[in-house]
Amino acid sequence: MPRLNRHRLALAATLLGLAAAPATALDLGGLSKDIRPCDDFYAFVNANWDAATELPASRARISSFDQLRQANDELLNKALQELAEKPALQTTPGLRLIAAYYASGMDEAAIEVRGLTSVTPLLNRIDALQRREDLPTLLALLARSSVAAPLAYSVQPDRKDTRRNVLALGQSGLGLPDRDDYFRSDERTRGVVAAYRTFARTLLETAGRPVDDAGLDALMAFETQLAEASRERAQMRDPNASYNAMTPAELATAAPGLDWPAYLAVLTAGAKLPQRLLVGQPAFAARVARLAAETPLEVWRSYLALRVLDTAAPRLPKAFANAAFEYRGKALLGLQAPPPRNEDVILQIGGRTGTEPVSMALGELFVARAFSPEAQRRSLALVEDIRASMKERIEKLDWMTPPTKAKALEKLARMQPLIGAPDKWPQYEGLQLTTNDYAGNWLKVALWHSGQQMKDLDAPVERGRWRTSPHIVNAFAGGLNQITFPAGILQPPFFDAKADDASNYGGIGMVIGHEITHHFDDSGRNFDAGGSLTDWWTPADAAGYKARADKVAALYAAISPLPGYNLDGRMTLGENISDMSGLPIAYEGLQRALKRNGGAEKKIDGYTPAQRFFISNALIWRAKVRTEFLINQIRTDNHSPAPYRVLTPMSNSAYFAQAFSCKAGSAMVAKDPVTVW
Repeated sequence: MPRLNRHRLALAATLLGLAAAPATALDLGGLSKDIRPCDDFYAFVNANWDAATELPASRARISSFDQLRQANDELLNKALQELAEKPALQTTPGLRLIAAYYASGMDEAAIEVRGLTSVTPLLNRIDALQRREDLPTLLALLARSSVAAPLAYSVQPDRKDTRRNVLALGQSGLGLPDRDDYFRSDERTRGVVAAYRTFARTLLETAGRPVDDAGLDALMAFETQLAEASRERAQMRDPNASYNAMTPAELATAAPGLDWPAYLAVLTAGAKLPQRLLVGQPAFAARVARLAAETPLEVWRSYLALRVLDTAAPRLPKAFANAAFEYRGKALLGLQAPPPRNEDVILQIGGRTGTEPVSMALGELFVARAFSPEAQRRSLALVEDIRASMKERIEKLDWMTPPTKAKALEKLARMQPLIGAPDKWPQYEGLQLTTNDYAGNWLKVALWHSGQQMKDLDAPVERGRWRTSPHIVNAFAGGLNQITFPAGILQPPFFDAKADDASNYGGIGMVIGHEITHHFDDSGRNFDAGGSLTDWWTPADAAGYKARADKVAALYAAISPLPGYNLDGRMTLGENISDMSGLPIAYEGLQRALKRNGGAEKKIDGYTPAQRFFISNALIWRAKVRTEFLINQIRTDNHSPAPYRVLTPMSNSAYFAQAFSCKAGSAMVAKDPVTVW
């Protein structure tokens, strides 16, 4: 476990001021006395909250995650304003960078004055594309500039040998939310496609590149060909299918039509040309190469300009940002107004998962205000209790043979938790940002980050490195057999160092159990104790696992959150397995804590610890969403909608039925409970 730098933490807290006292971890105000727990536990806990909650015009969803993220953003906003007002507080490279980046995003007048000047060099390079031979170097330049058009790349640990880093290429470059949207013909999809066409036309025309209906048709036909070669989301869950190691020569043979050596030379500029790389979806790479050889350059120029403008739009003048909101906000999510400016700037800098290149600087600022060594210590205790519960469950499995159990237990024992924040912060050598060039800062950061990634090609894998920012309200199961719980989620209602055990184990404890289980879900189970892609299962055990996973897939595929919209049991399988297994191991972790600390029968607010555990869990998943958001989630998100993250795992749990004395035949008691772990 990384140690917090207490000197830096104390200094920053002194300079910036301590955060306000946390809210109560277990809020019972939303409970409905008109609904029985055994009939609909999600509604029992959240119905009153739902009835009293209105979705603001700028929100597609209100949930425990969103409310905490907004609170974290407000904390960051105040801290960033202090940094701007008091430059003396900018005591580290990260704080200096984040102060400048944030100031540039908030300076809307400067954004209007600059117009497209910051991205004009990229657009000029696209306009200059007159020879097909120049396309590979242009695509690589755009990739280095964080424009995945149409290939995305990363430098990451080799999945089959996690001691070394490798260059990986993958499918990308679509403007519609999902590859299937290019082929569906329902009313909802037709509306989204129409909105996308309007969006594309607006961006190109505003940038001085008028496009007529025929030009839009050509663009859509081009993207449809990319979509046709793209793997479906459910298929992307198979790590073996996405592991295709090739030499550059083998890639050229598999995907003829593009000068791959030229592409790789520019992509890896400053690093030794790799002799081996991973191609996630060879059929997609082959389609890109074919389009490179056959598609008119005029279409390529329009497509690439659109991708640059689409990527940069939130950082460009209002005409571009408003167009992006009309499409991605209104048409896709049902928003009626954009979110507050400061929230959007923090999002553009830090991203949804905290993996944006300088997002860690936001984490540095956040941790100084909102996370203590005490919280880190108690969080680790939860992890170890829940890990011990998972160990016991593996040992007792009646469908797994001893050899496979031994491998599973080794993997569990070697799983590395990253909690709160890293011990040291990045220094961002060579990166300088200004306070008045938002789009320019984005481009500088992208190019700098590309250079940093290429340095990793020549370096061994750094296993303790944090790959997500501590300010993020989420948790992760990393590819190196790691589980990460940023300080951002270690806050109420998920976790409160002052709260009772039941509240914490039902909240963050279930999240911990969920992330542990991810390393044993239908995808994660393919990786060994070191995080390498290895088949450590006997054929019989693999078949036994698949049979149980198939039951989970079928269970969720039968759920219809909206008329005509069923969940994709395969696309959501990993998350659903992790929900259904994470809940009971968190509950068993609570029993360990209660045995150690006492209070197993003590009631708080009229509820036993067991009942408070499940109430806490239902509270963290409560959410109110717009219909447009829900449809988009069902089609594109590998997480099930919030109610089913409560109803399905709990109705398949004997612990829940026991806690609330639910009888057979109750809606919250499954007739044939499904379990995996």
